[in-house]
Amino acid sequence: MEREQLKSDIQRLRREKNAVILAHYYTEPDIQDIADFVGDSLALAQSAARTEADIIVMCGVHFMGETCKILCPDKKVVVPDLEAGCSLSDSCRAADLRAFIDEHPGYKVISYVNTTAEVKALSDVVVTSSNARRVVDSYPKDEKLIFGPDKNLGAYINSITGRDMLLWNGGCHVHGRFSLQAILALKAEHPGAKVLVHPECPAAIQAVADEIGSTAGLLKYSVECPAREFIVATESGILHKMQQASPDKTFYPAPPEMTESIGCSCNECIYMRLNTLDKLYRALLNETPEIVVAPDVSEKAMKPIRKMLELSK
Repeated sequence: MEREQLKSDIQRLRREKNAVILAHYYTEPDIQDIADFVGDSLALAQSAARTEADIIVMCGVHFMGETCKILCPDKKVVVPDLEAGCSLSDSCRAADLRAFIDEHPGYKVISYVNTTAEVKALSDVVVTSSNARRVVDSYPKDEKLIFGPDKNLGAYINSITGRDMLLWNGGCHVHGRFSLQAILALKAEHPGAKVLVHPECPAAIQAVADEIGSTAGLLKYSVECPAREFIVATESGILHKMQQASPDKTFYPAPPEMTESIGCSCNECIYMRLNTLDKLYRALLNETPEIVVAPDVSEKAMKPIRKMLELSK
């Protein structure tokens, strides 16, 4: 089916079924342009919590669909591709986290939103990169905290808060493979460019940043900063919104370390790219694949997610 016909059919189905399409900044431009709302993990959760739609189509990765279903148990939540997972989420299994918690009694558990519903159910609060510092600061300075699964984000929060949280040894396959040498070379070619870095990146990449922040935070900075050029060290999908918001500015995707699986100078999430217009159309048409979360898990996971949303107001 032609792209424009797909878009037209998606618009028609959305109206007929009272559906809302949510998309993460890391999805392809066509998905972002047709979505009702585009945002980072926090904004998507907030949007899901207040929607009046009957069907939520979550264009992102699996844990985002789970979060929508937990927040909206009476709504149907579908995703374009169930195989759109997350390397960071995969790095922290619920059984392993349960054992780690048992080894460290007396600790509160702060889990990144990039986790399964089962991991969230074991947590005291959930955070995103947008609100992690605020949530951590809500605990007394002497509170014993476990932070997982992203070790780079956890280390960054430790460094700016003076905390000594226990960190789970997990990471994102996208943010972990940026090339410091390539970024420095790109900076040498464009000395006036500001370097924007997501806190899931390793400390060596953070060290050369002009700004460290969540996806939404980096977008905001790129709009407000008077610089005309930017080197962006996060998933390259965000460049679409950056360019739309600042058409007179130039954005360069920070290059990854080249491997057999990476054949371009940008850094893309293989899971986010499983979201396509054709799959989005079929998800709306057939109302599948549907996200299902066990009621007992959903009930337990709801508490830390709600706590995150309350602390983010």
